[in-house]
Amino acid sequence: MRNLAQPTRYGRIFPPNPAWLAQRPPEPALEPDLPIIDAHHHLWDRPDQRYLLEEFRADLGTGHRIAATVFVQCHAMHRATGPEALRPVGETEFVAGIAAMSDSGGYGPTRIAAGIVGFADLTLGAGVGPVLDAHIRAGGGRFRGVRHSAAWDADPVIGNGHHAPGLLLRPEFRAGLAELTKRDLAFDLWVFHTQHAEAIDLVRACPATQFILGHCGGPLGYGPYAGRRDAVFAQWRSGMAELARCPNVVVKLGGMLMRLAAYDYGALERPPTSAELAAHWDAYITTCIELFGAGRCLFESNFPVEKMGIGYGEIWNAFKRLAQGASAAEKQALFSDTAERVYRL
Repeated sequence: MRNLAQPTRYGRIFPPNPAWLAQRPPEPALEPDLPIIDAHHHLWDRPDQRYLLEEFRADLGTGHRIAATVFVQCHAMHRATGPEALRPVGETEFVAGIAAMSDSGGYGPTRIAAGIVGFADLTLGAGVGPVLDAHIRAGGGRFRGVRHSAAWDADPVIGNGHHAPGLLLRPEFRAGLAELTKRDLAFDLWVFHTQHAEAIDLVRACPATQFILGHCGGPLGYGPYAGRRDAVFAQWRSGMAELARCPNVVVKLGGMLMRLAAYDYGALERPPTSAELAAHWDAYITTCIELFGAGRCLFESNFPVEKMGIGYGEIWNAFKRLAQGASAAEKQALFSDTAERVYRL
């Protein structure tokens, strides 16, 4: 199976193909009564894709018991005017409005965006304080943290967006992170596996900060990393073992469809089954649970990004297959309790 390596595929998010997704009939939900907090999803209205309340609700209605969700920043609905630093507050305002609609009870039982993770430029240092305060006010009691993405790789095929190398090591960034910590907000940490040394340095230097490591720590499997699965896994596992020794770090399980490139969703005749996806991701997710423990792991759908390659119901079935050997208490931690604790839902 060939791996995708085109930056046009991996350097940006492109909309899923409904006709292709429909080639695989929906699977019945496994363990439908297990409560789930979806710890990572997006909402947006872009020229190539609309994913707002109605679209998300359609995915939620696949038989799983999604009790609540956490929205994570995606540069959606920034303000068009006003001070540059405050423009990302528009995203929190937008999501808080959708959350209020959900809380009305007229849109199903799921508490959509019960937690909101926004963007603030932490390189502002102490100057980011007023921006964080504005997010908190705009969030209506739901604002829980910031994601200032640091994922970067020297190869242009990887696609870095607007990210810059060495962000986590910059003193002004760490001064901004201190402002976040003062306000009891969490930091969603998004790096690639090649940046684990920087991440380890950061979390050790900031023991009072709650770090939520995204997408299983960012293993890469395309471009210069294609065909190097064993070497990538070994490097990734070494870094994850060090991060697991830091008690202020938890890890989100999922979000690997695009970057790990375990299968080529652009070439398959139909989407994989949940069992096939579980087999692709097994080594990574099982290792995370072994290193961090169920009490420091939380599952994420990363929708609609993962919708490029699998349906919402199937991705949760895959997670349930991966957790089938866990005890009832461990499952509760993995699927809801850890997310509820670290995002203070």
